Amino acid sequence: MILLPLLFPIMAGAQVKFGYFSYDQVLTSMPEYKVVMENMTDLKTKYDAETKRVEEEFNKKYEEFLDGQRDFAPTILQKRQSELQELLKRNVAFKAEAERLLAKAEKEAFAPLHQKISTALQTIGTEQGYAFILNTDGNACPYINPTMGEDVTELLKNALK
Repeated sequence: MILLPLLFPIMAGAQVKFGYFSYDQVLTSMPEYKVVMENMTDLKTKYDAETKRVEEEFNKKYEEFLDGQRDFAPTILQKRQSELQELLKRNVAFKAEAERLLAKAEKEAFAPLHQKISTALQTIGTEQGYAFILNTDGNACPYINPTMGEDVTELLKNALK
């Protein structure tokens, strides 16, 4: 966006050829995308199962604590409360770590796909003689004159198959 005002003087003097595409459409059309998504779903399922297991363990201990708290000696009561607090603290830490690890795994899993798109974009840009190629996702370019630019989404999808 910052460079666009600098391009206007260039565009005024000569017709600049540019391309545009939808990154999301291209990414989701890649054969590898489905595999990455299945792997991420499997990993998330494993973390969710472990999270559920530790929550059930905590709930069981908490119920046992509630059932027996009237009969516990003060020092035992205090010990059990401390155990519950420590277990809760570990569960919260595990959840946060699981979220961090899932985000990292997703970033690492998608990195080769992003690199493949980037390489294909450079090849297409060079071969077609584009000055630049815009990503239209996220409403970044609310209007593009189709007579001045070319939609390279399908060309990119085909290049990545």
